[in-house]
Amino acid sequence: MFDVALEGAVLAVTLNRPPVNAINDAWLDGLEDLLNRHEKDDAVKVIHFRSARPIFCAGADIDLLAERLPTPQGVKAMAATARRMQVIYERIERSPLVSLAEINGAALGGGFELALACDLRIAADNAKLGLPEARLGLLPGAGGSQRMTKLCGAATAKRLILGAETVSGDEAVRLGLVQWVAPADQLAARAQAIAANLASLPRKTLETNKRCIEAAQEPATDGYAVEIDMTTILYQTPEALERLKAFLAKRKER
Repeated sequence: MFDVALEGAVLAVTLNRPPVNAINDAWLDGLEDLLNRHEKDDAVKVIHFRSARPIFCAGADIDLLAERLPTPQGVKAMAATARRMQVIYERIERSPLVSLAEINGAALGGGFELALACDLRIAADNAKLGLPEARLGLLPGAGGSQRMTKLCGAATAKRLILGAETVSGDEAVRLGLVQWVAPADQLAARAQAIAANLASLPRKTLETNKRCIEAAQEPATDGYAVEIDMTTILYQTPEALERLKAFLAKRKER
């Protein structure tokens, strides 16, 4: 399901469930297990999702849907799976690790919802991205409707979700769904460079900055107070003091 490798401070998670990285309960088990094993590892700062298949992830396993939806018990089971996806994706979103999705090909439905839960996204220019569940009479129930609306506004979310529309990587960056787009043959190198740059920063710095950005999106939270709290924490970290000393030393050399 997943090939996992620690590349410096980057946890590279390669989706590898032939043929299309379809999501089922075993897939979710594997994702949850790797988070349990690596999220609290201080050596890890970044989690980089990528694919060994020609596509990123096609979403929920259609065979699983077809098997479950004809019965009331199956409907309940499928709803529980969707809820579990929400919980795991929210965990990625709120993780102290910075997450990056490298979208090399189609990212649809639950697969794109995984990417939307990541902090950062880079897509190949010819990738196809979207939440086309409406074509099956369904909706993106793993957080997709919420995250897409927050990212690009209700008007664009309505266009894409209600119209079951998929867009290219080029269009996705224009709409704000991804932060970067790259030619397909340059995607992996660009994604690795982004991950390496993130991993060059202190873990606590990444975590606290991420918390401040989250606070800005929570109306009931005093984001300014969170900034002071997080700043106070960073003032006391050895990494901040070391970096400050190094900066001052370089300034004296000029």
